[in-house]
This record gives sequence, C-alpha cells and structure tokens, in this order.
Amino acid sequence: MLKIKNFTKIYANSNVKAVDNLSLELKKGEVFGFLGANGSGKSTTIKCLTGILPITDGSITICDYDIEKEPLLAKSLIGYVPDNHAVFERLTGREYVNHIANLYNVSVKDRDERTKKYLKLFQLEHAFDSQIKSYSHGMKQKITVIAALVHNPKLWVLDEPLTGLDPQSAYQLKLAMKKHAEEGNTVFFSSHILDVVEKICDRVAIIKKGVLQGVFDLKKLKEKGESLEELFMNIFYDDERFELNDKNGESK
Repeated sequence: MLKIKNFTKIYANSNVKAVDNLSLELKKGEVFGFLGANGSGKSTTIKCLTGILPITDGSITICDYDIEKEPLLAKSLIGYVPDNHAVFERLTGREYVNHIANLYNVSVKDRDERTKKYLKLFQLEHAFDSQIKSYSHGMKQKITVIAALVHNPKLWVLDEPLTGLDPQSAYQLKLAMKKHAEEGNTVFFSSHILDVVEKICDRVAIIKKGVLQGVFDLKKLKEKGESLEELFMNIFYDDERFELNDKNGESK
C-alpha cells in the first residue's frame, strides 16, 4: 500500500538530514503508527509522502504509483489530515467537503452517503452549513477528517489526529480508523499518545533524529510482556536516565 525506500530529506540551506535513509512498507488492512519525539522527522516524512514537500533522495510509492513521477495518481489514493487543520474558513462545511469531493471526482451519491455517515458519527450535522471560521478547533479537525474520507482513500494519513478532540469524538475517530483498515485500506498516523497507539495499531515505527529505530509488531511485543511506553522510553531516554540522580545516586 505504501512503500518508502531509502528516503532522505534535507531542507534548503541546511546540511542536516531531517530524515536519513528511511525505508518502510505498509500492508493492506493495517493501522500503522509513526512515533518519535518533536523534531524526529515524523511531519517531514508525512509531508513528503503526501507530495507537499519534494524528496531529496529515495522514493515513495502509493499502490505502486511514485509520488514524484506520478503525483496525480498517487495523491488520488491518499486522504490527508494535517496537524494544523488548515481549511478554507470562508466556506461552509458543506461547501468545503463538496470542493474536496469534486477534486477527487466523487459522485454526488457517494459523497452524500459518506458525508451523512461521518457527520452523524462526529455530531457535526448542526454546523455543516455554517462557515468554518465559526468552528471551534475540534470542529475544524472533524470537518478535515470528513473531507479526507469523502473519496474513500486507500491510504489514510493523519498527523497528530487526536489533538483538540473531545473524548467522544476521539473515540469515534479511533473507531473510524480501525473500520477503514478493516475494509481493506491502510491507516498511517503519527501521535504522541502512546496508549492510544498501543490499543489501535497493528505495527509501529519509531524514528529518532531522522533515523528509523525499528518497526515493531505490537501483538508480538505484548506476547513478550513488553509495553510500547517502555520501548519508546528506552529508545529516547535510556542514555539520559542517570541525569536525574545526584552524586550520591539519590533522585533529585
């Protein structure tokens, strides 16, 4: 579904590799978590795989379509929920979703069915014909999710999707992610909320300072009696674990 091969990203006027030789393969029908501390390269990777940023080296393909060589075909298979929830705020929710549906050539019948389903799921029917500029942060997140799903994408990409959502909406979003994967699609998302990732993901990748630290099967991790939190902390903070101790070995 998604293949990232030897992907490297260096920003202009910088010698630092924001992402260094990353390779990943995502399977059909899985929810895949992408973890790392701030500045690890998560959002850079997501912006490159969605075609927002150019790739410095390597390749990224969605269902065998190269994001740089065949961008329209590759992007037609992606539904993207960014971390900043940028939308056309002067449009109503209905106008915005219809605009996105038109870009993907979604039939009126299909868009109406999907929109109705997700509006009910996220309890946004009452605001659908209001301008988005009147929406709260959480409502903007919801309308972005609905727009990302209106064309039933093969690959659903979310960057920190739970930020700003109330508990019920967060729960419904997690259900939607699992349901989307169960229908034979793939969900790829970044998050800082490790317990959520552990509950809904099949596999996770952990990236540190632009370098992949490993890909982990959460079912196998659980069978070994290990937690995702422990794994994450060992990768990021094991070399700093003694910094909180004073010279006598007592915690400060």
